[in-house]
Parts: sequence; structure tokens; C-alpha cells
Amino acid sequence: MFDTMTLTKVTGAICGSLLVYLFGAWAAESLYSTAPASHGGEEVAQAYTIDTGDAGATDEAAAEGPSFEELYAAADAAAGEKVFGKCKACHKIDGADGTGPHLNGVVGRNHAASAGFGYSDPMKALAAEVWTPEALDHFLTNPKAAIPGTKMSFAGLPKAEDRANLIAYLATLK
Repeated sequence: MFDTMTLTKVTGAICGSLLVYLFGAWAAESLYSTAPASHGGEEVAQAYTIDTGDAGATDEAAAEGPSFEELYAAADAAAGEKVFGKCKACHKIDGADGTGPHLNGVVGRNHAASAGFGYSDPMKALAAEVWTPEALDHFLTNPKAAIPGTKMSFAGLPKAEDRANLIAYLATLK
């Protein structure tokens, strides 16, 4: 039953299967690796980024137009509720935390104040500061630039009117 030829076939089958497995593992690792060397030396810190438009438009929008105080004074909370649709993927307004902290009462609340949410260390360091409308405007323009190291992967809102309307809407939530 177990002659030399049968033993050779079994050994060859096992070695061939192992070779196919190792080749598959190597191919998968090269395709799906997030190591810095596989991305041109860059460190990959986030899984995805929510793109809201042209990043170059942020600087242009900030340089032109009325000041934030004027925009906020004339802001429309109903229009801000529509802009909040971009935030719904991560933030809730029912008092429960999602991927991001809930935004009930965020205007006037301290940074990193939602109990039980796992904030990033840079956000925790700002826990004594209050989310004023101006601070929210600065943060929503470009979250990664405003608080380097934040977990928020949102690219920001390039239009100042959208930010003012969104902050006016958030101010209505208690």
C-alpha cells in the first residue's frame, strides 16, 4: 500500500500545496500592505478620508468674502441641518456616541467633554478649552491642521457659509 511512489506523490502534493499557500500569502501581503516602505516611505495613519471638495479652495475661500462673525450672524440653521448630512456618517445628535462623539450641545461645551468617548491625546490636551463658534469654524475648515493628531478623518468644509450654517444648526441642539 505505501510504496515509494505513493510516498513521493504525497510528499509532492504537500510541498506543492505549501508552495501555492506561500505564493498566495506573499501576493496578498504585497497588495494589501500598509507598511511605510510599500507607500513610498509615507506613514499611513488613517483608513479613509471623507473628501468634501477641492482642498485648494479652502485657502481661497478663507481669503475672500465676509468675516466669520458676519456670516455667523446671518447663518441659517435650516441650511446647516442639510450640511450636517456630511457629518451623520460619524456623529449623532441623539446623545449617543457613534464613530465620533455626539454633537448635542457642542457649541459652548469643552473639548473632549463627551463622557465615555475615546478622544485622541491632542484633543484631550485641549479639554479645558470651550468650543466657541470661532473655534468650531477653525476646526471645521481643516480638522487635521487645526488639531494635528486628531482621529477625525474628515477633510473639512471649504465653504465659510456652510461652516457658519452648520455651527448655527449645532447651536440649536441641546
